Amino acid sequence: MRTVKLILAAMLLLGTYTVSAQDTRRNSREEQVIFSVNMDCHNCEEKIKKNIAYERGVRNLTTDLSKQLVTINYRTDRTDKAKLKKAIEKLGYTCAEVTKQ
Repeated sequence: MRTVKLILAAMLLLGTYTVSAQDTRRNSREEQVIFSVNMDCHNCEEKIKKNIAYERGVRNLTTDLSKQLVTINYRTDRTDKAKLKKAIEKLGYTCAEVTKQ
């Protein structure tokens, strides 16, 4: 009887954890930010792609060297615009958010 109670308690705990993990995913949203970055060459572009793509919450990253733009899709429950901007600046670049028109 004690074993049955332990198994039921374990199943209850596991079920609660699964539900809370699903709730977290439901509350997350994906947003996009565009930064103007002083990239000069393909090496700059690759450095940004290589490092920023692995920042927490980044879902997709594209760069446009000719326009000096970095577009990032990210999860709002994992990161925000300020953290992404800081990560780019940490690589040695200046950047500013571009407002969509």
